[in-house]
Amino acid sequence: MWAHEHRTVSVRIQEAEYVLAEEGNGYFSGLAPAREFDSYSFFVDGRGPFADPASRFQPYGPHGPSQIIDPARFRWQDSNWRGITPYGQVIYEMHIGTFTAEGTWQAAIPHLRELAELGVTVLEVMPVADFAGSFGWGYDGVNLFAPTRNYGSPDDFRAFVDAAHAHGLAVILDVVYNHVGPDGNFLPMFSAHYFATKHKTDWGEAINFDDENSGPVRNFYSWNAAYWIKEFHLDGLRLDATQNIYDSSEEHILTAIVRSARAAAGDRGILIVGENETQDTRLVRCMAQGGYGLDALWNDDFHHTAMVAATGNRESYYADYLGSPQELLSSTKYGFLYQGQWHSWQKQRRGTSALALRPAAFVTFLQNHDQVANSARGLRIDRLTTFGRLKALTALLLLGPSTPMLFQGQEFASSAPFLFFADHRAELAGPIRKGRAEFLKQWRSFAHGDLRYDDPSARETFEKCKLDYSERAKHGEVYELYRDLLRLRKAEPLFSCETVRIDGEVLGPEAFVLRFFSDDYSDDRLLVVNLGTELRLYSSPAPLLAPVDRERPWVVQWSSEDPRYGGNGVPPLVQDESYWIIPAHAAAVLKPNAGNNSNEKSKHGS
Repeated sequence: MWAHEHRTVSVRIQEAEYVLAEEGNGYFSGLAPAREFDSYSFFVDGRGPFADPASRFQPYGPHGPSQIIDPARFRWQDSNWRGITPYGQVIYEMHIGTFTAEGTWQAAIPHLRELAELGVTVLEVMPVADFAGSFGWGYDGVNLFAPTRNYGSPDDFRAFVDAAHAHGLAVILDVVYNHVGPDGNFLPMFSAHYFATKHKTDWGEAINFDDENSGPVRNFYSWNAAYWIKEFHLDGLRLDATQNIYDSSEEHILTAIVRSARAAAGDRGILIVGENETQDTRLVRCMAQGGYGLDALWNDDFHHTAMVAATGNRESYYADYLGSPQELLSSTKYGFLYQGQWHSWQKQRRGTSALALRPAAFVTFLQNHDQVANSARGLRIDRLTTFGRLKALTALLLLGPSTPMLFQGQEFASSAPFLFFADHRAELAGPIRKGRAEFLKQWRSFAHGDLRYDDPSARETFEKCKLDYSERAKHGEVYELYRDLLRLRKAEPLFSCETVRIDGEVLGPEAFVLRFFSDDYSDDRLLVVNLGTELRLYSSPAPLLAPVDRERPWVVQWSSEDPRYGGNGVPPLVQDESYWIIPAHAAAVLKPNAGNNSNEKSKHGS
């Protein structure tokens, strides 16, 4: 136990107490008889009991005793699982507490086969480090090594990962290394040096990674990253809000965390994704070039411009986006839209150059936990735009060269909102409720009138966010859309290869085309997207629309207007070889005709 500047540390196991010996470096250690599942707590200078900061399980929450867990008792069945690479992945973000009615690991397992068959390859689980209360998003974790008892036991978590691997699904875990929660945080009882004095975050004290006595803190967090990979066979991590991880050390803590996680994985491939509001691409550059070695970053720019295109709303942090065809093209080709330019909403320059990065280094999405909740009522994108635009933007998301991410229930247009919820004691619940309302006032349309927000501390707020799987059949047209697009992405080499070559061209006020180039340009694909009114091109001075050969005109391979997706039918886009008709609020994939027969029937649904 690291308890810097304290005189005595003891551990109570069941009813017996044992004094630990001081090592002289701030650590205390000793041997004591114990058995699996025994309860234990620590006392520091006679104060306590406190949970173990590195507890493997807190059966009664952060304020209760820790429990001894044998990490080797679980019998893994995934010995042939070799992990994953950054390429060709489709991520699915999920919150275990609302993913099923039961909200447990065991209840989630039966749904894994369906996700794998849909085309998902990676499950990104929102944070599970134990937190106070019976429900929450997980970003207020305080026991960083203990999977929350709200979802089951540690072995239940292992069973979930084992089952996912059996279905060919990787699992990465969202971890919070920028702050800890406000309730049940006993780290200061062991050492004040866990927290920085020169940095603050929006959620509490920053972690001390570069100040006095930061060495043990750096080890604590590096070990935590390795722990999840090693003891739970996880396939990587998603690092939350890395812009609030402050470190001026010669080796940044993110580099140390990445190195520790990869060492724990051994010869298994893992995926490490970062969230970074400042869009600092140093995070995904290799360590040899002074980077931190992550594999990918969330691309908020893609989300923001897509939401403006979908809804026309430019309030709050959408103010610096137009939702134009050029923005959608540029984000698809180059990742971040802001790579060092001035950003008026933030009143500073935003981003760094991303031009040399591969497409897989960007995680793109139309929904995630934050963005859905930030709509005040927790509404999903299908409630905020037209059905046609939804389908067209979904095609752009799932066929684009970046790594697409879905948020739970998105694949069947779940009607369940995703709201902010946190089960805190009364003295914290009031300020959190007020703070959430103040945060949402940045939206001009929410700041006026008598809009009533769901109480974050109310259990009914949490309950209404649970998915209803009967909607998978009720919203079958949407589910077919996602399934067919993911099949097309997997089946077509041009949509799934590691090195994607694309270019794009604006065709109209809300229309554009992306061309995916084959090696010899003889088997290219076009993705035509029109988010506006029907477009008629009587002349086409756009080189990207040119056929690969005059004898092989374009034919429709897939269309969002297919009746199976609730569309009106799929006429050819090219009319009598003379002009193009691009339907309103639609997208289509075109391929070269296989032969000289220009009347070859269109093939839909891949």
